[in-house]
Amino acid sequence: MDFIDLKSQYLASRELINARIQTVLDHGQYIMGPEVAELEGRLAAYTGARHCVTVSSGTEALVIALMALGVKPGDEVITTPFSFIATAEAIVLLGATPVFVDVEAGTCNLDHRLIEARITPRTRAIIPVSLYGQPADMDEINAVAERHGLAVIEDAAQSFGATYRGRKSCNLSTVGCTSFFPSKPLGCYGDGGALFTSDDALASAMREIRVHGQSRRYVHTRIGVGGRMDTLQCAVVLAKLERFEWEVEQRQRAAACYHDLLGGTLADLVEPVGCRPDRTSVYAQYTVRVPQRERLQEALRVAGIPTAVHYPVPIDQQPAYRQWADPAGCPVAASLAHEVLSLPMGPYLDRPSTHRVAQALAQALQGAGLAGDKAA
Repeated sequence: MDFIDLKSQYLASRELINARIQTVLDHGQYIMGPEVAELEGRLAAYTGARHCVTVSSGTEALVIALMALGVKPGDEVITTPFSFIATAEAIVLLGATPVFVDVEAGTCNLDHRLIEARITPRTRAIIPVSLYGQPADMDEINAVAERHGLAVIEDAAQSFGATYRGRKSCNLSTVGCTSFFPSKPLGCYGDGGALFTSDDALASAMREIRVHGQSRRYVHTRIGVGGRMDTLQCAVVLAKLERFEWEVEQRQRAAACYHDLLGGTLADLVEPVGCRPDRTSVYAQYTVRVPQRERLQEALRVAGIPTAVHYPVPIDQQPAYRQWADPAGCPVAASLAHEVLSLPMGPYLDRPSTHRVAQALAQALQGAGLAGDKAA
């Protein structure tokens, strides 16, 4: 069993993917070819944002968003400690200070109730992460930001395709950033990412920044980066878009199956990361909280079930980032880091496979002396 089955995904769209790639090979415009503008138009229409700017990775999307907003050394940016390192990395790369605010236990997303107390005169922006595929409490976060004149950047690297109160992730705040890393719900075959905004001035700035700050050829009006998304990668995403809605539905079907199988007798020991009723998740990962994670993970490995931990060490406890940790700590994030376990997930994960995973998990719990006879 694969943790995520990219082979089956390719086979399902092979003819379209191959044709899209061949078209690029035929016209030879490998950088900023016509597929770039086509993809940007398709993605903007999908999210409802006025602008989409494709870039070389999800990390670069965060960096460019912060640069476009004018974040500079000495500024502070509020974010979560429970995410992939890129969220804080982008802040630090610009010389700004990450201010870590704890997360909610149920969703693992930034706790909006704790943000306002951490705002100072140096705060410039808030970066909530839509973790595991579910948007954070964006309306509440936007309201805090508006009261203090701050920008909000949704790190939607894992949540493209999800909805929040009827609106698409990536179009919920000042700027939305996503990733097309191959394992993401909408992935390419290398690195890639995109920025979304309905602010014309920000869109113009982001387009210039991604091409070394150029407003036109060899005229550099601002500091920039080499952040373009390759035409070939745009072609792959365009091909995958044709089945994307179906794949999102299949991810949600697999998650519902897990919910059913892990409820009841296992409910006291296996707690899935919850999805709020006013939003949807694309389940970039299907993540549960379990006791004695290392023992369970080894038992599952022996049973042929691959797992992953997203994330075993909170960012504020990473050696390179401890200098910015809150002395009071982020206890919820610290607790989650010892408990979360991601199970196989993807649109091609069928019901028998989810049964196999759930049964193996029940047996592992029993083997560890954590579940009674009825859990078997």
